[in-house]
Amino acid sequence: MVERICVAQIGAAHGIKGEVKLRSFTADPAAVADYGPLESEDGTLRFEIEALRPAKDHLVARLSGVRDRAAAARLVNIRLYVARERLPPPAPDEFYHADLIGLRAESRDGTELATIVGIHDFGAGDLLELRPLGASSTVLMPFTALTVPEVDIAGGRIVIDPPQDLLEQFK
Repeated sequence: MVERICVAQIGAAHGIKGEVKLRSFTADPAAVADYGPLESEDGTLRFEIEALRPAKDHLVARLSGVRDRAAAARLVNIRLYVARERLPPPAPDEFYHADLIGLRAESRDGTELATIVGIHDFGAGDLLELRPLGASSTVLMPFTALTVPEVDIAGGRIVIDPPQDLLEQFK
């Protein structure tokens, strides 16, 4: 099981006092401030969110130790993680993306078709990024109860029923 979960990513500097644009990956975007210190992926940087406010399509955050625009600009694109035990357990039929990545995607009859390599949301709902067996490219598939009737994290697999036009990618 994944021990740390990515909950946010720092964007561009905002203003001159060291604030940053912050993209939250939590179900409630403002909840990112509730999980305590956030760490960079390599664990070398650690931040507390001192202040957080909504903006047009992101949050604006003041992070501990970041006091000017130059310091904020050096943090662009850093992903922020928390220890999994600080997060609430997912509700039924909800999943942490980190738990899905790497799972086998199987047909209803148990034939392995692909591996989950990513989960994306471009505004119209979650999409699974799947790499069909033996392929170097990936395909996107809606992550809905209709197309993914079963998720078995403990078993390391999901059952997929892809739309007909995507089936060709799995042959």
